[in-house]
Amino acid sequence: MFDKLINKFKKPEVKPQTPEIMGLRIGASFEIDPLAIRLVLDQLAIDSFEPTQIIKAAGVVDMDGTWVYRFYTDDDAWLQVVAEGGQRDECVVDVKLFHFYDTRDVSGQSAWDSLLQREIGTASYSLDGRTYERVWTAAGDYHNPVHMEETTYDEDGNHSSTDQFTMLFERPLSDQRTESLFLSAEEKLETGGYLSRCLVLSTGISLSPSQITIHG
Repeated sequence: MFDKLINKFKKPEVKPQTPEIMGLRIGASFEIDPLAIRLVLDQLAIDSFEPTQIIKAAGVVDMDGTWVYRFYTDDDAWLQVVAEGGQRDECVVDVKLFHFYDTRDVSGQSAWDSLLQREIGTASYSLDGRTYERVWTAAGDYHNPVHMEETTYDEDGNHSSTDQFTMLFERPLSDQRTESLFLSAEEKLETGGYLSRCLVLSTGISLSPSQITIHG
């Protein structure tokens, strides 16, 4: 009886609102036109991809008027959607499908400092015999990495924040498109009170609205 009275006046738990745009959200799926990637697949860093992917987690970065949405899938991939001037569908200016290429642990402060100050922002970056040119311009030869703080949500509504120090590179493909290389030096405060650090490398390709179908 007493427990019932407590539950009656107890406020319901409010789950945090997870990132959503263009119908993309946790639990939804999307389908890529196979020709969008297969025509250039032999030129890409990835060996294969799944046309239909299910979103298992979602993240968002607020960059003062620009929002970067990331939808993580069951194919070891993530769909990035960039919106400028608002968070509505009509504000979307870029959509890219990335696949994780590698994750490298960063041990020690000196290795972390070297990564941020001398490695991640060079004018070009080589990966598996491919050379990518830096997209973001700088006054000098080196570009300091761009800081992003991503809040990421999983299927249970749990969320965490990660500091990311990022750089974007590209190289041309035969069909006038480009393959992107996204470097993210990531730093996260773990529950044990220590910082975990790693370098995440992802390669991707831009998609047009006609090349992606979103299923709710």
